[in-house]
Amino acid sequence: MKQQLFTILMTGSVLISGCSKDFMERYPTDQVAPQNFFRSENEFISYTNGFYRYLPTAVDVYGESADNIIKSTINAEISGTRIVPTTDGRWAWAELRNINFLLNNPSALNYKDPAVRDRYFGLAKFFRAVFYFEKVRWYGDVPWYGKVIENNDVESLMKGRDSRTLVMDSIMADLDFAIEHLPAARSVERVTRWTALALKSRIALYEGTWRKYHTEYNLPESERYLQLAVEASLRFINESGYTIYNKTTGPSGKPYQDLFASLNADDVMEEVILTRRYSNELALRHNLQFYITARTQGKPGLEKSLVNSYLMADGTRFTDRPGYDTLEFYEEVQNRDPRLAQTIRTPGYTRIGQTTSLAPDFEATMTGYQPIKWMNIVAMDGNNQSYHDMVLFRSGEVLLNYAEAKAELGTLTQEDIDRSIKKLRDRVGMPNLDMMAANNNPDPYLADAYRNVNGPYKGVILEIRRERRIELVMENNLRWEDLMRWKEGHLLMRPFLGMYFPGAGLYDLNRDGRNDVEIYNGSRPPATGPYQIATSDLTNPDGGNVFTNRNIIKTFREDRDYLWPLPIEDLELNKNLQQNPNW
Repeated sequence: MKQQLFTILMTGSVLISGCSKDFMERYPTDQVAPQNFFRSENEFISYTNGFYRYLPTAVDVYGESADNIIKSTINAEISGTRIVPTTDGRWAWAELRNINFLLNNPSALNYKDPAVRDRYFGLAKFFRAVFYFEKVRWYGDVPWYGKVIENNDVESLMKGRDSRTLVMDSIMADLDFAIEHLPAARSVERVTRWTALALKSRIALYEGTWRKYHTEYNLPESERYLQLAVEASLRFINESGYTIYNKTTGPSGKPYQDLFASLNADDVMEEVILTRRYSNELALRHNLQFYITARTQGKPGLEKSLVNSYLMADGTRFTDRPGYDTLEFYEEVQNRDPRLAQTIRTPGYTRIGQTTSLAPDFEATMTGYQPIKWMNIVAMDGNNQSYHDMVLFRSGEVLLNYAEAKAELGTLTQEDIDRSIKKLRDRVGMPNLDMMAANNNPDPYLADAYRNVNGPYKGVILEIRRERRIELVMENNLRWEDLMRWKEGHLLMRPFLGMYFPGAGLYDLNRDGRNDVEIYNGSRPPATGPYQIATSDLTNPDGGNVFTNRNIIKTFREDRDYLWPLPIEDLELNKNLQQNPNW
């Protein structure tokens, strides 16, 4: 959540000239005068509308950075080159002040209609849970503030970090209040009871698995949080009325692809819980399609290990096939889980509204596995010309949360899989996951990646992780969160690879009679049309994968890199703050 009303650093930053004014003001200066606050429901609405600015923007949704989507540049947290910053906008607290201002305002507390008051208090507590969950994911222990801090409250300003257990319990209490008091009427643009349940499902799963796998922190109650994730997910499944979008009337006629290609989230609202709204008419646009199609926006592409993870169409494992790792592109994408062809360009792909078959364009993708998820008409490819709504929460994720939490608890049954994973696979015509078969024969390819998974449920946990990675790619950077909570950061150190080519030559990727790529030895030959790649840019000149970012040696410190460092300036201003381990 990157949008903020003010730029403010916590704990003593009020002493910095030029940064203290907004923090020292008793009331937010861009709102109605405080003596007129909250005398009608419209004033609650007006004030809380500002909270929606704290939701992720489009780039926060589609701009995934981990080992799923590879770009021409790698973020510092991926390469392992983070340093302790002097200042950092992540350690910023203005959003919390605005939320707490409502929850502690006397006129709001004494509002004539408690039901109306509690509805907007529930909304505020939802956003406070969002705010603090983000802080905990980044820093672990953080100061918990349930009130507005005045500039003369030195004790509060200079307090140390509260325990993660206190903060997470407080987040759960906020969400329980929100679930109780937010409206049940479904809306794709307003936070409801179901949004709060979906958020509780996400947070409780995160915390339960973090505590289970990060034993170095000695955090208690991992099973309690996993059970909370189960309960929130199951209540959502049983009571919300949300299903899985499975219509063939969307822009492409393919339900999984159209869940994201649809311009208006109202068209897919049987699955979509909350979106970030955009509008061409109101000039509210984003940059998604320019990011995917332009040469200058990072050239995103799926990583080879993710492509390998897609099952065959009959439900068998692609990586069990002899020679799977040296198949050329055309062969490797045949008869696969249909979500692969609805996520990247594969042979036969056409743009929505067009009929021309398009091969992957190496001008716009590092790996050759060019994303099409979220893509719509060509007219939206220009800089800041996309305007489809961006999905923040959907029921598909809640189903995955439910299955994973039960598997981690060791209570998953085939019936649980049938009410969760099966629905996602049914949408694309894939066979159901067989729990017994998975546990009797864990996938060695996945087991090599997820090294911390053990026990009798190992096989099905691995399969749920496969399902999650495939289903949720390019959504809200969930892959990074998954790697952190599973304690699998070592995967970021693996080489990031693309398509396999058996050596120098010309390649027609989609078999349409036109060469798309030329692999050459030595000096670059004269350009004849196909995109040119030197054999030195493959993992092996005599036949290998496109080797992206080959000059970057990635590192990941298991004793440090699962949390972010606190900024130096705040540590200097507040001696009660302690730095995270080994930073």
